[in-house]
Amino acid sequence: MIRVIRVLFFVHTGTIAGMEPVTLIATAKFGLEAVVKREVLALGFGDARASEGRVAFSAAPGDIPRANLWLRCADRVLLQVGEFPALTFDELFEQTRALPWEQWIPADGRFPVNARTVRSTLQSERSCQAIVKKAVAARLAAAHGAATLPETGADYGIQVTIRQNQALLALDTSGDGLHKRGYRAEAGAAPLTETLAAALVLLSFWDKERLLIDPMCGSGTILIEAAMIGRRMAPGLRRSFAAERWPAVGEGAWQAARREAAEAIDPADELSLLGYDVDAEAIRIAKQNAALAGVGGDITFEQKALADLWIDQEYGILISNPPYGQRMAEFREINDLYITLNKMMRKKRGWSVYILTADAKFPDYFKRGRPDRVRKLFNGNIRVDYYQYYGERQQL
Repeated sequence: MIRVIRVLFFVHTGTIAGMEPVTLIATAKFGLEAVVKREVLALGFGDARASEGRVAFSAAPGDIPRANLWLRCADRVLLQVGEFPALTFDELFEQTRALPWEQWIPADGRFPVNARTVRSTLQSERSCQAIVKKAVAARLAAAHGAATLPETGADYGIQVTIRQNQALLALDTSGDGLHKRGYRAEAGAAPLTETLAAALVLLSFWDKERLLIDPMCGSGTILIEAAMIGRRMAPGLRRSFAAERWPAVGEGAWQAARREAAEAIDPADELSLLGYDVDAEAIRIAKQNAALAGVGGDITFEQKALADLWIDQEYGILISNPPYGQRMAEFREINDLYITLNKMMRKKRGWSVYILTADAKFPDYFKRGRPDRVRKLFNGNIRVDYYQYYGERQQL
């Protein structure tokens, strides 16, 4: 079944006068590449190319703010500087030095290097970082006519990925990962990343006209992300980004993108979003985070155990990330939650149920039927599955 992801559509405005097109890369966790690609296409970039862990697309430098502000499920937005084969350290040094780093990094720019190698001849990530750092410094010193590079200015983090002897060098335009929306003052014991929470909503049948419940909401991330989607709120509107201080992008582009995002917020219509948790402290944190996100009035949070929850609506969406433990006592408690959830939802055929868990035994307890789809995903470094049970359509 094909899911249509509902995001605000923009028309890609093309390149800015005097600026050449660039390649941007939206990095993504395993399993979310297709979701991020659809987001990129919805932003108006028509040539999105998905591969393992990334979605590349052509853009103008002035599009960097919009990509950072609006991508909900990507990890970062990188600016590709060059790509080439590299089987030796000499090749890595010479071809890195040949790239036009000075077009982006000024004489005082700070340029830390992070390297990752996968199935390549060059296996030492530390050595790759040192060589790239040395090559970029040599290029910048010559291009700017500088005897020294103080690195006291803005951050231009360099990301180096060498996969099967093919090196990709890029600048990190985001700074902090895109999951840091700026609203999470506190998190629960096992927080769900904001980018993954947004993906769970976008992969469901929820839209702003429908009821959404999270009966084990923790710090409220799934419901907060849903509210932001329903309100058409850009997820990055309340935070800053590394490229805001880049002269090559320009302050005007950031101001225009932020103004466009602020004007896009839809204050109309009421959202039906309900969150419950047995932990009073989790509910307190959820309310606080929702308020900081600007959606405190859109979500009803209530302290209530799963066993005490009664759902009398015939149709709706349930999305949740139940706890998954490591000790036998925790497993028994979690199994009880699964049994309770099964009793609650097994006859509610008008409900679509979506459960994210690392527990492969979940389908053994939720007996409404076989899941319609199971997606393999990652929450941080934890491998998880997204079990999707589709409900019957409401007859209008």
